[in-house]
Amino acid sequence: MPPVEPVDALSPLDGRYGAQLADVATAFSEAALIRARVHVEVEWLICLAARPELPEVPSLEPAQVAAIRAAVDGFGPQAAARVKAIEARTRHDVKAVEYFLAEHLQACDLGAWVPFLHVTLTSEDVNNVAYALLLRDGIRGPWRRRADDLVGATHALALATRQQPLLALTHGQPATPTTLGKELAVFVARWRRQLDHLDRQEYLGKWNGATGTFGAHLAAWPDAPWEAIAREFVEGLGLTYAPLTTQIEPHDWIAEVAHVLIRFGQVTLDFCRDLWTYISRGVLKQRVVAGEVGSSTMPHKVNPIDFENAEANLGIAAALLDHLALKLTTSRLQRDLSDSSALRNLGAAIGHAAVALTSAARGLGRVAPDEAAMAAELDAHWEVLAEAIQTALRAHGVTDAYEQMKVLTRGTRVMPEDIAMAVAALPLPAAVRSRLAGLTPSTYLGLASRLVDHAT
Repeated sequence: MPPVEPVDALSPLDGRYGAQLADVATAFSEAALIRARVHVEVEWLICLAARPELPEVPSLEPAQVAAIRAAVDGFGPQAAARVKAIEARTRHDVKAVEYFLAEHLQACDLGAWVPFLHVTLTSEDVNNVAYALLLRDGIRGPWRRRADDLVGATHALALATRQQPLLALTHGQPATPTTLGKELAVFVARWRRQLDHLDRQEYLGKWNGATGTFGAHLAAWPDAPWEAIAREFVEGLGLTYAPLTTQIEPHDWIAEVAHVLIRFGQVTLDFCRDLWTYISRGVLKQRVVAGEVGSSTMPHKVNPIDFENAEANLGIAAALLDHLALKLTTSRLQRDLSDSSALRNLGAAIGHAAVALTSAARGLGRVAPDEAAMAAELDAHWEVLAEAIQTALRAHGVTDAYEQMKVLTRGTRVMPEDIAMAVAALPLPAAVRSRLAGLTPSTYLGLASRLVDHAT
């Protein structure tokens, strides 16, 4: 069968978004999973050959180790195709990897080590470690690069606009002014908190046989320190050893990863909706790209489609990740096979998240503050100074300060001269009246600019 053209792909990840997801595909494709299984099986064979407690396993010379590892180092499309051809006969994916490696050993004149391929292992030993390696490297690689790009670009814009006054809206209504930079910095801080969680995340691996008891291990080599061997092997792959499991590693850590990714995605969703709204209000303007079309019938349109695209893909990613977190943490007795089919969708979940992060970063790169629009919006809402005035009054013992300003400002259009007259009549020291008289909606910003430093 000829390769599927992008336009014919069933999934938009392989079709419409395929060109921007090459690194994600490399990290999570079935070929990547097969290669990871080959890697795990090869390292286990090398580990066994190096253990003096297992004298029946012939030791390996450095050249022989290199020859065995060539199955991993040279793994490519032909090797993946060969494994799939074997699987078509065996109808078992991990056994196909074992038989593929047996062929490789025979071809390298290393047939004496064939009996020790996959020895003491259950398929889930290989699979759980392979998936842990894929998810660890996929998160730290393709996903993290996109996340860091978005966070870094937002932080840069926050620093550049830390003093740019912006009318805040609470409940969709004019509220105490802020700065654009401070509002962007809020997202940076939220993202970085989730990234901190992710940086501390453990990626677990089990390596204890068919039901987690080392039963076959002791049957073959009763005097070997199997727990120590298993721990050393798993940790040698850069994973955290899970000593107490059923046939499967319980996958709680995968749920932890999924939930961090969901939270990071929800912060991103909030970010996209806010920027969409700023564009709709006119306080952010979009860069016009020559040749682009915003509407099939309205020539004037410049639509915030990148933020909308991100929103859609974040929702799909969250749905997949949430299902995986809920599904993978439950299994009947010592195991059932439903986790196997579920795990194959990890790449799809990460793929949709990656599309969203790329879209959000692209959308951010096309916007800039419209300072004139921001100033005009602020100048239309002098009523926001009522908070400052009533707070100053209360600080000087005026008990009905809130009620006085409510009468003046609630539900009415307030002009600068209204505020000036009210301030002039306040029963306050002259210095306080002078300070309040100098306030405008564009200068009533508190510590907004300084607070941006908390996002560094």
